[in-house]
Amino acid sequence: MSSSTPFLGEALSLLTAAIWAFAVILFKKSGETVHPLALNLFKNLLAIGLLLPTLWFSGQTLLLQTSANAYIILFLSGAIGIGIGDTLFFKSLNELGAGLTGIVVCMYSPFIIVFSYVLLNESLTNLQLMGALLIIIAVLTSTIQRKPENVAKKNVIHGVTYGILASAAMAVGVVIMKPLLDTYSVIWVAEIRLLGGMVTLLLILLCHPRRRGIMNSLLKTHHWHYVMGGSFFGAYLAMIVWIAGIKYTQASIASALNETSTIFIFIFAGLILKEPMNLRRTIGIVLAFIGAFLVMFF
Repeated sequence: MSSSTPFLGEALSLLTAAIWAFAVILFKKSGETVHPLALNLFKNLLAIGLLLPTLWFSGQTLLLQTSANAYIILFLSGAIGIGIGDTLFFKSLNELGAGLTGIVVCMYSPFIIVFSYVLLNESLTNLQLMGALLIIIAVLTSTIQRKPENVAKKNVIHGVTYGILASAAMAVGVVIMKPLLDTYSVIWVAEIRLLGGMVTLLLILLCHPRRRGIMNSLLKTHHWHYVMGGSFFGAYLAMIVWIAGIKYTQASIASALNETSTIFIFIFAGLILKEPMNLRRTIGIVLAFIGAFLVMFF
């Protein structure tokens, strides 16, 4: 679905990256004391709770009189993208550590481009492909360590495998959702998708042998203001803006611009957390924004 506002979808996709990056900084300031699965459950539950009154205030309803097919596709989109994809992503982070997450982050956009080409008949111009490649190179340049510290070869293999599978799951969730955005509102799509993700996450938690400890990590945190803030920006606001970006531009273009979230994290980390900005990160920021410019305007 196109918009009468030029480059609206592209601008929203870039804004999504900035909002998500800010949310990540808030999560970091929480002290990283909350288990990722518990944090994922909480942020999605908060988003579901906030989207319900948002639907009401915008004159919409949760239970639309529409085909069961729409509900099933969006529910599956959330189950695959949020439930399975996010869980595999966190498993990847646990195996790899923070130093190699750039490998995982960069897999999302190529999967979207391939799946969108095969299933949605989307294609990018040569300059847009060059821009997407520049963004990926920028993230890799900024994040990958020359030598993993305290990470065994087996953990690297497992972590990268989990990361590839996570990226594929997230991409599938996006591509199967995209055709429905021409018909349904962003807020309703976000709510049904989150419900699918929450059901899957709850099933994963119930089957987890350490489920009590996982939930206790959330209940015992002393940084609720950061957890709440990160969840509001990362799950509620970013979800709405992210889906709107996909609605008003090609999924492949949106995904490439979403990749710049890692670059925004470096910028916010320097401004808010006072983390030093080294040469590699500076080069990465410049390359990423050159790539974003090519993707948006060519």
